[in-house]
Amino acid sequence: MEIQVQHPPGEFVEIPLIDLGDGGPVALFEAFPDRAEALIEAGRQLIPQPAFGILESLSRRWARRTRNPYFDEIEAIAARLPIGGWFLNLCFEWGCTTGVMADPAAGGTRILRTLDWPFHGLGRKVVVARQDAPAGEFYNVTWPAFVGVATAMAPGRFAVALNQAPLVRRGWWPLALDWTINRLKVYWRRALPPAHLLRQVVETCTDYERAKDMLVETPIALPAMFTLSGAEYGQGCVIERLERRAYVHEAPAAIANHWLTAGLEGDPRGIDSHRRLRLMSGFCAGHVQDFDWLVAPITNQDTRLATVMNAARGTLRLQGWEASGPVTEIFDLAAAEAARRGGAKT
Repeated sequence: MEIQVQHPPGEFVEIPLIDLGDGGPVALFEAFPDRAEALIEAGRQLIPQPAFGILESLSRRWARRTRNPYFDEIEAIAARLPIGGWFLNLCFEWGCTTGVMADPAAGGTRILRTLDWPFHGLGRKVVVARQDAPAGEFYNVTWPAFVGVATAMAPGRFAVALNQAPLVRRGWWPLALDWTINRLKVYWRRALPPAHLLRQVVETCTDYERAKDMLVETPIALPAMFTLSGAEYGQGCVIERLERRAYVHEAPAAIANHWLTAGLEGDPRGIDSHRRLRLMSGFCAGHVQDFDWLVAPITNQDTRLATVMNAARGTLRLQGWEASGPVTEIFDLAAAEAARRGGAKT
């Protein structure tokens, strides 16, 4: 059964837009500490408490050992939260469905993207942060206490999104054992997590080609999938990344949570990854408008965000979801910026 976007008005909450200027995740956390605490508590409910403490400790030790460039930011945030700040920043267990294609209405290239994660509150607690960086401003679709980037739009430069790669299975033993073995392998790698690489890309890359090169060439700690769209017509691709290898699929292209490239190792993640990909691939070839592509199983019980981005036009629209369906008003960047600037003048 398809989940419809329309719910009675009044059930929705607004997604806030906050102008951080040259501030970063610590400033965002200080603006919304209650949201961060709620997300930590939701994460604690998903994982047995003894395991949660071990994962928290390992995450911090790994970040210190690898000299993670955002160690001090995570440390400052985690010190002011219940246990869980480190694990929140270094776990990447979400699913996603993403497509990059020509925008038939506005021109340029756009990204359609859902983020799926069985983590209560992600849809209701999402914020949009406008940030200044050496390469220019960008809008980060994020959560207080999270220092990486999973979805972002840099007007006039590019838009980017991160999908989780398939899970590598090593035997017929329980899935949890495979997950643990894969995480222990990550512990010995001295490279950036994918969400931290994506943050460096939006902060330092001035155009699509530089962003593409960085996403293709930079070693990462674990496999990932990136979707990138540029500010010029035809600029768009899906990048499948192993730790030191990349496979690029030019737009129109779609990705879910299984490999497009034959021969790569790993089992699909998330709900019905192959069908999600088939549906999104169809939308990439068509002229779907606005959020008309939000159909099951692209939307499912784990969907927490639905986003449309066009860097050429500087447009960003998104909606927060929970297991029951949409829970926020549809956020429109142009309207939110007009309201913010109007409020600043009064």
